[in-house]
Amino acid sequence: MADPSTYRPATGSIPTRPGVYRFRDEHGRVIYVGKAKNLRQRLSNYFQDLAVLHERTRRMVTTAASVEWTVVGTEVEALTLEYTWIKEFDPRFNVKFRDDKSYPYLVLTMGEKVPRVQITRRPRTKSDRVFGPYPQVGAIRETLDLMLRVFPVRSCSAGVYRRAERSGRPCLLGFIGKCAAPCVGDISEAEHRRLAEQFADFMAGNTATYTRRIEKEMREAAAAMDYERAAGLRDDLQALTTVMEKNSVVLSDATDADLVGFAQDELEASVQVFHVRGGRIRGQRGWTAEILDTSTAADLIERALTTLYTEGAAPKEVLVPVLPTNRDQVLELIGRPVDLRIPQRGEKKDLLATVTENALEALRLHRLKRTGDITARTKALEDLGEALELAEPPLRIECFDISHSHGTNVVGSQVVFEDGLPKKSEYRRYSVTGDAARDDTASMYDVITRRLKHHLDPPEKTEEESRRFAYPPSLILVDGGAPQVAAAQRAFDELGITDIALAGIAKRLEEIWVPGDEYPVILPRTSEALFLVQRLRDEAHRFAITYHRSKRGRAMQASALDGIPGLGPARRRSLLDRFVTVSAIRSASEEELQQVDGIGPALAAQILAALRSEEAPETDAASASATDDDSLGVTVDMATGEILDT
Repeated sequence: MADPSTYRPATGSIPTRPGVYRFRDEHGRVIYVGKAKNLRQRLSNYFQDLAVLHERTRRMVTTAASVEWTVVGTEVEALTLEYTWIKEFDPRFNVKFRDDKSYPYLVLTMGEKVPRVQITRRPRTKSDRVFGPYPQVGAIRETLDLMLRVFPVRSCSAGVYRRAERSGRPCLLGFIGKCAAPCVGDISEAEHRRLAEQFADFMAGNTATYTRRIEKEMREAAAAMDYERAAGLRDDLQALTTVMEKNSVVLSDATDADLVGFAQDELEASVQVFHVRGGRIRGQRGWTAEILDTSTAADLIERALTTLYTEGAAPKEVLVPVLPTNRDQVLELIGRPVDLRIPQRGEKKDLLATVTENALEALRLHRLKRTGDITARTKALEDLGEALELAEPPLRIECFDISHSHGTNVVGSQVVFEDGLPKKSEYRRYSVTGDAARDDTASMYDVITRRLKHHLDPPEKTEEESRRFAYPPSLILVDGGAPQVAAAQRAFDELGITDIALAGIAKRLEEIWVPGDEYPVILPRTSEALFLVQRLRDEAHRFAITYHRSKRGRAMQASALDGIPGLGPARRRSLLDRFVTVSAIRSASEEELQQVDGIGPALAAQILAALRSEEAPETDAASASATDDDSLGVTVDMATGEILDT
């Protein structure tokens, strides 16, 4: 525990301007980020007598070892920079609203020449028409399938679209009537764009225009005894009715609004958001957060709105139970006129009460789940510390694994667990080459050595990269038995590392091997510590296998065209865009190859000579048929049935 007076800056050295400050611990990790209108006034509050500080603030300042600040021009800049740093550094003592998942959106890419409708969780551009977020991807997939029946907008990827253009044949969706097939000219680009605009118009709430039109056309077709077309229009009308029923009307005035419900107790807070567009609920999302500072309800609402509207656009109205602390700064951050207020009466107040009830229920469920999780994680860490005879439970554990196929494409993985939970932002992967790739023990020695060198002497990289490598683990686990542990211990001894514990987990009997011990540690089969170690081992194996597959796949794909003199990346890409596959390139004539930009007669002849002279050896065919079986956690050679050691 640090004494705040040891790192307290001189009062006169702290500016009185707006800014953002960061507290760091002894390892240099940022543990708290805050903003202030007056930096001197705000920071002085942290260095009072510890007896008068709030318990959470006292814990933070005694964990910290230094403080620094950055001056900005306005309070809005401070709000933006605070949000950016909280997202970048993931400080331990900040309130961070998150639910560990992203939400799907329905997006129309109106900025493209031929608009595309797609379901995505990725960031969107300003020209896109966006609907959502939706809590369940299955629901929006069903909605999209129904909508494409009436508005057959293109939904294929760019690669599929280009292939259809070259071949002159539409994809399956074009054949079954769920795409108007602009790729082959069945509809002009202008007509297709109008179709996309109608799709967006319907999703935005203007439903009556289209349902009345289809109903009128259906009656006209029936009167003309065109019963087949009338039946199709009837099915279209039913599809649109189903889509509308999925989004019940909650506000009679067709309002576009976000309603933010909020609930908290002494330890945690929950936020629920209903996205209402055209009077209908179009999406819902929620967050929970642990409260580790002295934030009030107004402070938490401010952080929730900052999180919500830094990542997406705001509607015309935002209804909240409590106004944020810095209302004007939040509105300026949103960047467009928004009516941010507390509803006083009527259906909007009633709907906000419903959203708040959802927040209370989410908080209750999270509290029950978290109680069980914390109890199990604490028990696992304590049991593991006792089994390995550590002075204290290992709060940060790093696990390493090696993956390869017959000694080729050797890779290593590093996964990180903190407080019993994976910290995926700090995972690392290693490519192993040369003498280090001759066997598993040499590869493990190489990977552990590289990791520990980063710990002892962090390279001159970005602050975030150095920070991740600089923070020491309490325990390093290696996937393997006594030989792998001995190889890792050799790296420890050569670098003089004595403050980090080391152990290995053998796959066959789930034994824990400790350096220098003749016999392994056997954890009880029902032990929480064993479950934790197995999770670490399995996660390291999964991460290593994923990287190994990627590396092996790139090597196999690149081998056919690599090494041909004069054929660089741009020309290879042009060839594949034109012919799609290497087999098609091999079968093409020199004249056909010369139609590709940058390919002349000499290079065309050279490409065909190189490709047609290749003969795939049997060993390559066998290794190419190797596949990974995730369910078993092994790699199987399909040519021989042999289980490969990864």
